Amino acid sequence: MELMQARNVTYGYSGSPVLKDVSLSVERGGVLSLLGPNGSGKSTLLKVLLGLYRPERGTVLFEGRPVDRMPRRELAKRIAYVPQTHRMAFSYSVLDVVLMGRTPHRPLFSRYSKEDVDMALHSLDRLSILHLKDRSYTDVSGGERQLTLIARALSQGADTLIMDEPANGLDFGNQIRLLDRIADLAGDGYTCIKSTHFPDHALWIADHVVMLRDGAVFADGKPDDVMTEEAVCELYNTSVSILDLNGGLRTCLPRSVADRMGRGPQRRRLGTAV
Repeated sequence: MELMQARNVTYGYSGSPVLKDVSLSVERGGVLSLLGPNGSGKSTLLKVLLGLYRPERGTVLFEGRPVDRMPRRELAKRIAYVPQTHRMAFSYSVLDVVLMGRTPHRPLFSRYSKEDVDMALHSLDRLSILHLKDRSYTDVSGGERQLTLIARALSQGADTLIMDEPANGLDFGNQIRLLDRIADLAGDGYTCIKSTHFPDHALWIADHVVMLRDGAVFADGKPDDVMTEEAVCELYNTSVSILDLNGGLRTCLPRSVADRMGRGPQRRRLGTAV
């Protein structure tokens, strides 16, 4: 059985459709990447999957149960949301932010237990940011804030992580570190559903890709099957080349750059498989 399904989901704002008859299936474990240009409905679809928005038509199922009929506290123990990196108004410590993920597990206004603290520390440790626990969340880097938000999701106890453009605004090094952590979590059995503006990120770590255009599913399948040059060009209305590198790695480049590489020594350094 699929972990999660969207069946013929339609949703709009003020009578204007944003999602149009969207259907997809999410298998347990691995990484699903949502790709699409601005305004294609990626963030709205994530919020529908989370149960924050109720579809006008269609349904979302989690382990065969309608998401909108599941108790919110129960749902929060299974599905965690990781928003785009942001700044908080108050200077909470990194540990305090991660402890907020324990809210579904404790009575209102109760103090954090030793179990809560241990869970939060373990979440920080598995993302290699335990050394930041006493730092102010507002003072750490963008990449460290994003890893903190993922640690908060892990401390929530959820095994399904829904991430809205987690690499947005991060420098290249922090993007790579973040992708490595997401791939590690998927390897440990977590299910990661993320939207992204970067085709390379889907090519590098995704097991499943759903492309959205104008609120509808444009393509759905394994990255090697659906992320063709023709499909990516049409999706983003631009010219790209997808290159096969040594070791089976694929990368997406503007066609003008790929053409220049093909005329000089830079292309050869990518390997003979190109």
